[in-house]
Amino acid sequence: MILVLNAGSSSLKVEMFDHDLTSHLSGAVTAIGGAGTLKLGDRHDEVTTADHGEALALMLAALADAGIGMETLTAAAHRVVHGGTILTEPARVTPQVIAAIKSVIPLAPLHNPNNLAAMLALQAAAPHLPQYASFGTAFHATNPAVATRYAIPQTQHDAGIRRYGFHGLSYAHMVAHFGADLPPRLLALHLGNGASLCAIKDGKSIATSMGYSPLSGLTMGTRSGDIDGAAVLRISAALGEDETDRMLNKNSGLKALAGDNDMRTLLNRDDDEAAFAIDHFCYWAARHAGSAVVAMGGVDAVAFTGGIGENAQPIRDKIMTHLACFGDIPVHVVSADEEKQIARDAVALINAER
Repeated sequence: MILVLNAGSSSLKVEMFDHDLTSHLSGAVTAIGGAGTLKLGDRHDEVTTADHGEALALMLAALADAGIGMETLTAAAHRVVHGGTILTEPARVTPQVIAAIKSVIPLAPLHNPNNLAAMLALQAAAPHLPQYASFGTAFHATNPAVATRYAIPQTQHDAGIRRYGFHGLSYAHMVAHFGADLPPRLLALHLGNGASLCAIKDGKSIATSMGYSPLSGLTMGTRSGDIDGAAVLRISAALGEDETDRMLNKNSGLKALAGDNDMRTLLNRDDDEAAFAIDHFCYWAARHAGSAVVAMGGVDAVAFTGGIGENAQPIRDKIMTHLACFGDIPVHVVSADEEKQIARDAVALINAER
């Protein structure tokens, strides 16, 4: 059994997979840092945790109660949000890998520390258990320099200011899902509260809409998507850096346009603000999609994933109406499963080590 861990800013999700990638049990600890819940299968407990280490200890105890003790585990596998330019493929967790993850914390200060905390806590609890890491940015490491370089001075580029792209585990899972039937030029859209798209040519990412951070690109639930840098400077001068960051990441997007970032709610509303927010979301998804089609030199199929991409057919239809200029394109819907991709990466590394 492989224990997959996905440590968020205030949550810890886990899922158990066997080596055939069959899921057996999943759960989560929420509201880490205060009063939250521990869910594991049918179990639901009210818990209070100070940090991710405490959350992991409670989850390991719950797993043991469910008959999954440490002795039943082959390995643990983690999601790490950012690998920078160093960690561009899944890796076994070693002191060198831990040091590399620490070195790119400035690129993901809200996420990488929590990913590391789960690794280190598990290492303390089970020092002989092999651990593996998959990186959310790694899938886009195949983007050419012309796609990742901002036209800024070399000193800033050398300091790490470049396009990285995100949702890579979701796109990697999509490629694995298609297998031998993968279209040569696939326009992939991961649409949820966070939204992005990716130009996948011959199974490799060659362009993606998110950039230095997950803020850029499409209109999202609470993120603005693309906005002129001069506008950001003006807003920051008025509000200050922290408040501008909060506004662009937490209070923009659909929430700013219609007062709600839940697409299900917006689709059920009958007012001008909701209609405009939906149109904005679909228009900018299609605008960025056109850029991705150019990067691929055409398009053979479109695939949607993510909470909105999978469940909101009206959104898929609106986006495809915008893309009708490219002809009759086959459309696929793929269930998002980052945890399965993390397990898949770990199994591949385990098999390679044998």
